[in-house]
Amino acid sequence: MTDRAFLIQLEGYGLTTAEICYFMPDHPSLLQVYAWQEYDAAPDFPVLFDFLAHWRREIEAEIRSVRIAHEKMIRPASWRSADGVISWE
Repeated sequence: MTDRAFLIQLEGYGLTTAEICYFMPDHPSLLQVYAWQEYDAAPDFPVLFDFLAHWRREIEAEIRSVRIAHEKMIRPASWRSADGVISWE
């Protein structure tokens, strides 16, 4: 059986991390942070935006900001030369 994460990466998804800063309406001066991570497709981020829509509908907390980091983990290999020689005696 093939790993789900590997299959969706082959479809172009990459690992997305979102830092969601929010506050509760009864404590507006207390800013809290929630870290969310899932495989998603940049630059549209449909999975993240579905989660944020769910948050706005179901959670009584107001989102202040969202920072997004995204990394495509499967990509063409890169090659670079190294200056130096390694020798064993």
